[in-house]
Amino acid sequence: MYLYIDKVHEFASEYTNLMKAFVTGGTGFIGSHLVDSLISDPDWSEVKCLVRNKEKWLEGKAYKKIPGDMHSIKAIDEALEDVDVIFHIAAIVKAPGQKELDYANVEATENLFRIAQKKDIKKLVVLSSLAAAGPSKGKPLVEDDPMQPVSMYGISKMKMEKLIHEIALPGQSITILRPPAVYGPRENQIYTLFKMMSKGLAPIVGDGEHPRLSIIYVSDVIQGLIKASQQKDKGVHTYFITGDSDTNWNQIRDIVSVILGNKIASIRIRPDWVKKIAGVVESTASFFGSYPVINREKANEMVLEWTCSHEKAADELNYSPQYSLEEGISRTLRWYKKHNWL
Repeated sequence: MYLYIDKVHEFASEYTNLMKAFVTGGTGFIGSHLVDSLISDPDWSEVKCLVRNKEKWLEGKAYKKIPGDMHSIKAIDEALEDVDVIFHIAAIVKAPGQKELDYANVEATENLFRIAQKKDIKKLVVLSSLAAAGPSKGKPLVEDDPMQPVSMYGISKMKMEKLIHEIALPGQSITILRPPAVYGPRENQIYTLFKMMSKGLAPIVGDGEHPRLSIIYVSDVIQGLIKASQQKDKGVHTYFITGDSDTNWNQIRDIVSVILGNKIASIRIRPDWVKKIAGVVESTASFFGSYPVINREKANEMVLEWTCSHEKAADELNYSPQYSLEEGISRTLRWYKKHNWL
């Protein structure tokens, strides 16, 4: 009898330790992978996701849909009831002006944090970006380096990080992650380059060896987010998370060529031409009321070096990238082919 009661208490204890998550940006590329991971993890009993309109990658999955966007104050307020951890993934990466980016990436973050504080939610995990820190100059960036963003998106992410430091409460544990460029299944921007390579052409800025870049497979980003959610130290903690090594576009081209089994001809583009081409593309797109992926802002970033070190994350979060560049690209290309993207 007593053994039975002990077992019941043990089960009850385990059940009450289950976590409930609230995810912003859950319908997007990175956010949907995070939701998949949380749903399949027995440590999480409920996953709530803010959904603005279409469910996209979340359709048919076991999560709780919260209709609304990052400025839907009432919907967020109700959704955060009984939540243990907030994963703030939502952001926009391109817009014609700084005002639009700040509204989506800074003001929306403040809304979320103010409501979380009212609900006494202690743990928040925020996805920032290497763009907030800016380009590297001959050596990988570390967290103590000054933030020197060069794009409007990077500036908005820097403002977001500074805001978090300003409004964080003493009892909260907030972890900010800064990944570099993220690739993997469902991604649709770096995908454009992979698609061109599948046709036998690789547009490469400079000589292909420089500038160097850090890049990370999406599953390693998810690993970082989950480990960040387990950090209990109070305060605001910031980490770069990266892939297993820095790379360059020549290496990426060669890996894609081997995996797809085709020859890829490099189209060398001088850095000064990149900005001219982007200017033409952006001006042309404006006639159709859209803001293109290739734009003046992106051109400014493409000609610079973007590398960072994940040593601090390895030491404090036990983060360790699990996917080599070859494995990550292979998995990504297989997914593209399976879903008829290539």
